[in-house]
Amino acid sequence: MWPWGHLAVAYLLYTAYTHYQYDRPPLSLPAIALAIGSQLPDLIDKPLAWTFDVLPGGRTLGHSLLFAAVLVLAVYALAIRFDARGVGVAFVVGHLSHLLADVPPSVLTGDLSGTEFLLWPLVEQPPEDPVDGVLDAILTYYAMGPYELFQFGLFVLAAVVWYRDGAPGLGYVRVLFERGRRVPSRDE
Repeated sequence: MWPWGHLAVAYLLYTAYTHYQYDRPPLSLPAIALAIGSQLPDLIDKPLAWTFDVLPGGRTLGHSLLFAAVLVLAVYALAIRFDARGVGVAFVVGHLSHLLADVPPSVLTGDLSGTEFLLWPLVEQPPEDPVDGVLDAILTYYAMGPYELFQFGLFVLAAVVWYRDGAPGLGYVRVLFERGRRVPSRDE
């Protein structure tokens, strides 16, 4: 799944949760944590496998349920320590939704092939075609077919829902960029 597909799945799940649980849209910091969590497995695995040749494939460490179990416990501990349970829950929803979205649809028919990544390193991964970095993978692995168009449609739907929710997180990101571009005065 493309990054925008993972982001869409995570946001739609999380906004449904917050509307149901709290009768409100997501808050800003949890929305940002959700976005980061939704990309984390690929941010770990793709560069380490395709650029640095440290991992055996693009769906290994960050996509493993074993890693997820340790990550969830660490995030939970940090969320309690910093009194940020909502941020922790959002991050975990983002991460776990990524794993769920990477499970092939054939699982619904009982075909479990393609799910080996969930049990890495206990289960050997099917061999991948060699890749010369992330850019090469994008140019060779991904084509715009029906599945990719579905993901794009899902992203558009999530973007509309996010906008209707008040664009949570946008204000924080805008402030961060403005602070980064600000030229300090001579007195600072």
